[in-house]
Amino acid sequence: MAYSSSTRDFVALADLHPNLARPNVIGVVIGKTDVRGFPDRKNIGSERYTFSFTIRDSPTYFINVNSWGREEYIRSLSESFRVGDCVTIENPLVQSKEAEREEKFNPVTPSCYKLLLSENHSVVKTSSCYEMDTKLLSLLHLPVKDPQDYYSLGDIIANGQSLDGRILNVLAAVMSVGEPKYFMTSDKRKGQRCEVKLYDETEMSFPIVCWDNESIQLAQSWIPRETVIFASDVRINFDKFRNCMTATVISKTIITTNPETAEANVLFSFIKESAQPGALHDKMEEESKESINLETIVDVYTVGQLKEKALQSDGKLEPVYGILYGYISTLDIDDNASKVIRNRCSICRFLVNEMSNTCTFCSDISSDSKSTFASFDILVDLTDHTGTLCSCYLSDCVAEETLGCTVHEFLTLTEDKTTALKWQLLLERSKIYFKVTLSPSWRTGLKVNVLSCKLADPIEASQSLLGKEIGNKRLHYMA
Repeated sequence: MAYSSSTRDFVALADLHPNLARPNVIGVVIGKTDVRGFPDRKNIGSERYTFSFTIRDSPTYFINVNSWGREEYIRSLSESFRVGDCVTIENPLVQSKEAEREEKFNPVTPSCYKLLLSENHSVVKTSSCYEMDTKLLSLLHLPVKDPQDYYSLGDIIANGQSLDGRILNVLAAVMSVGEPKYFMTSDKRKGQRCEVKLYDETEMSFPIVCWDNESIQLAQSWIPRETVIFASDVRINFDKFRNCMTATVISKTIITTNPETAEANVLFSFIKESAQPGALHDKMEEESKESINLETIVDVYTVGQLKEKALQSDGKLEPVYGILYGYISTLDIDDNASKVIRNRCSICRFLVNEMSNTCTFCSDISSDSKSTFASFDILVDLTDHTGTLCSCYLSDCVAEETLGCTVHEFLTLTEDKTTALKWQLLLERSKIYFKVTLSPSWRTGLKVNVLSCKLADPIEASQSLLGKEIGNKRLHYMA
């Protein structure tokens, strides 16, 4: 189909094919690479230049555009528009793409074609935001991937080096945007670098690095503690120098600023709550040691029942407090102490930056009045006969009670004793008090805080589970 009214002469990207004569298309630029030069095989000693960009004209359709030519033409064309601009392209060449080869370095698109621009035959024009169709403008806030297909920052850290080199999607808020740094490469080419710190409900400081001008310029427009981004196809790496996981913007990456999705809205709400006076301290107090009388928690659940309750909640599940008779099925405390012990700010109790040992939330407070303390921050899997709850928080005082040792005592244990402690707790039937909340930014969709975990009395556990099964049978019979 073709667009109607003022855009009636434009062919929809979904309708493009190689046999069209002199097609014209319109779209909003959602991704763009820097200009690069390559040796010209036909003219030895000279270079050809290229850059590519991605345009979108509907929620479901977008396409990659490549341009090759003289340095003057390519640089002039590249500088004429940015990500977020609307462009019209007259007479591009529609060519079938080799998906496997080309999508290794370019954004994955739903189109089986790509557009090629010719200096002699194609024309690219930009439109101001006032001339753009509002429908095109709205496309800037729609991720190009499934909005539920992403890793939380805590999930990336929990998986650690097993994700090294993987290409993933990330949804996170912007904590801070660093100043661009410029340098000269060994082959005398100019380079640049900018590091952005991200955060979400699961992790308060996670670096994402930009190496190209286009993503750096985009990052400079982000407002710390207000902007949310959905970054599709970023590369995850383990930084050996800093001993931490990082993300890198690559040529495949498309970043959606302030996405309009249900998952992003939850993160926006978290940002607002975190910005309120006292909210940070309250949140960490909640995570480290729930100020609730465990004797008031009497409802017993199975893992299956919790998952079913979440599915039926329609995204509006109130916090659930309960008891689970199960066991810890994953407890990685004998791998690397830095994965289970983190420094927290003594004022707001949030995790601090591991490199600078400073709190990004309390940066306006004199450093003389601040201090940090080490605490457990462990992710465990909880399992019973109906299933498993993955990546549950076992932290601070609750972790000390469960492990039976303080952080200081834990750090003095030998590797053999740490492993022995692990197997002392693994797969042992336990009585686990918990708090469960819905959290789309947490990969499992459920955020579980362990409030207490102690070995269960066998008789109590059996009677509780038996009563649960009888109750379920009665409900089934009545139904």
